[in-house]
Amino acid sequence: MQIASTNICERMGRCQELSEFERGTVIGCHLCNKSICEISLLLNIPRSTVNGIITKWKQLGRTATQPQSERGQRMLKCAEVTNCQ
Repeated sequence: MQIASTNICERMGRCQELSEFERGTVIGCHLCNKSICEISLLLNIPRSTVNGIITKWKQLGRTATQPQSERGQRMLKCAEVTNCQ
């Protein structure tokens, strides 16, 4: 018997970008001395994502994402219009 996964990333592949609040929650857990694995399990976010958020925060001092390139924006529009991925 299979157990239904509650993590949308596991069910659908790549996820949408995390919100600023979710990224802030990851940093908050990190500042409370939680390990990457503990944060991942607690927030139900992949370890690689947690690690990336913490690494960017340490390097850049912020968690906000950078604006997407023009090509990336065109690809998103294509995906929305034609439903391609």
